[in-house]
Amino acid sequence: MTKLSTRTRTDLFIHLGIILALAVVLVLTFFFGYLPFSTNHGQTITVPDLKQMSLDELENYLDDRKLRYEVSDCTFVAGGVPLTVFAQYPQPGSNVKEGRKIYLTVVKRMAPQLAMPNLIDLTSRSAELLIRSMGLVMGDLTYEPDLGKNKVLRQYANGQEIKAGMPVAKGTKIDLVVGDGEGNVYFPTPDVTNLPYDEAATAIQGAGLRVGVRVPVDDPEQEVGTVIKQKPRAGERIRVGQSVDVWVVGPLDSNTDANQ
Repeated sequence: MTKLSTRTRTDLFIHLGIILALAVVLVLTFFFGYLPFSTNHGQTITVPDLKQMSLDELENYLDDRKLRYEVSDCTFVAGGVPLTVFAQYPQPGSNVKEGRKIYLTVVKRMAPQLAMPNLIDLTSRSAELLIRSMGLVMGDLTYEPDLGKNKVLRQYANGQEIKAGMPVAKGTKIDLVVGDGEGNVYFPTPDVTNLPYDEAATAIQGAGLRVGVRVPVDDPEQEVGTVIKQKPRAGERIRVGQSVDVWVVGPLDSNTDANQ
């Protein structure tokens, strides 16, 4: 066997070049020969969309496509079909190798139980935000006469009134009864005719009503400032918060508006 001489610098460079060439050949052979062969390089499968499929369907469906699955999480979805796929990873359309495991989030059979929040006296908007934040569903609004406009008066679940703290399933629809801002207390309109305007205004406001339009009229037989007519008339049923217009003898004072 002939020995390679390394006595000269030229011989040394030749040897180093041979070693470097062999190393490059080995690296290229590994990456472009052995590695692609051992890992089935270039052989990929497109991940199908598994959403809303049942677990019973998945086994054979994924076997046929040389894929596997694992349930990694469960969640409750209002209106969702139990034991069906809600989400998956990798996403549909991704390219993966044969035998890749698809991780699934599945819809639970039973909804978790929550403690019903207290919505009474909240505005309907605030109540809706709280309902949605807890995983409940905003239902119908029913208006009832009440001075508190859009104030929650009662709360219902499944047609039954539900109190704060009672158990309610996540995803349950919550219906609310709210105030219309007008109230429902009716009573006879007080009689303010023949009273001085100041006394009439005090009587009207004391009854939970508002003084409406003050109409100036001429009546030489009555003292100036006397109320000689009102609308609604005395005895008519009126609701809390409504206004009573009055006809007053004499011109309006310079500091008095026509609408009070």
